[in-house]
Amino acid sequence: MGKFSPVINVIPKLRDATANSMTKLSEKTLEQTGIFSRFLMDVADVFMFMARFNKELFSGHFEWKEFLHQCYQIGNKTLPLISITGAIMGLVLTIQSRPVLADFGAVSMLPGMVAVSLIREMGPVITALICAGKIGSGMGAELGSMKVTEQIEAMEVSSTNPMRFLVVTRVLAATIMIPLLVLYADLLGILGSWGGANIKGSVTFTLFFSQAFSSVGFLDFLPAVIKTFFFGAVIGLVGTYKGYNAGRGTESVGIAANSAVVLASLLVIIVDMIAVQITDMIIS
Repeated sequence: MGKFSPVINVIPKLRDATANSMTKLSEKTLEQTGIFSRFLMDVADVFMFMARFNKELFSGHFEWKEFLHQCYQIGNKTLPLISITGAIMGLVLTIQSRPVLADFGAVSMLPGMVAVSLIREMGPVITALICAGKIGSGMGAELGSMKVTEQIEAMEVSSTNPMRFLVVTRVLAATIMIPLLVLYADLLGILGSWGGANIKGSVTFTLFFSQAFSSVGFLDFLPAVIKTFFFGAVIGLVGTYKGYNAGRGTESVGIAANSAVVLASLLVIIVDMIAVQITDMIIS
């Protein structure tokens, strides 16, 4: 028995090691399963939210007063920031591009290049990202605070449909107002470009704008406008979803606002990538 004692001593250690390994494996499996189940629940919540939104959107009862109020709020709160950003976009783009064009003797192409760049890509995307930070966070924080203070439940008790009153109006207001803000930013960007062109040169207002808009075609303008409606819908849906489904604690308001900004900005970039691909396929 003496020569077999080392083997006998090893067996309990192997059994303990195997049990520990199985325990760790079970914990990791449960953790991964929990993550996957939470992901499936989030996906189900998104589909249920979209289904309720579509149902209330076409229900025939629309809150026009709240919709107009939200349109005013979105435009009024965002207009100063969009004004400054639009003018700076055109100014910076002109100052950066002028020396390069001057090396090739193509300074006369500056107005058209700036106009096409702003209208097709820079204006819509940068304006949408700013609106995602301003409007998306505002919707997430507002609805999140209403969720925490149980105002949404109180609306349901008082026979007021919160999905129709709070969500549908805000999403449609963002879908309508963001394209208008983009057009406004494009116009101010071209105006800022004219100001930048006159820093080291002299060009009249009429000549600059005529050269700028003569370079913009229908296929430059229409796809850019269409995708801004999708930008607005994405920002409105993400902001209202995060706020409407916020937790009960006070910290959930900040989480809803922060996650709304991050997710809306990411989806804006993804939608822009898809829109660019579709536009390229149609044009080519």
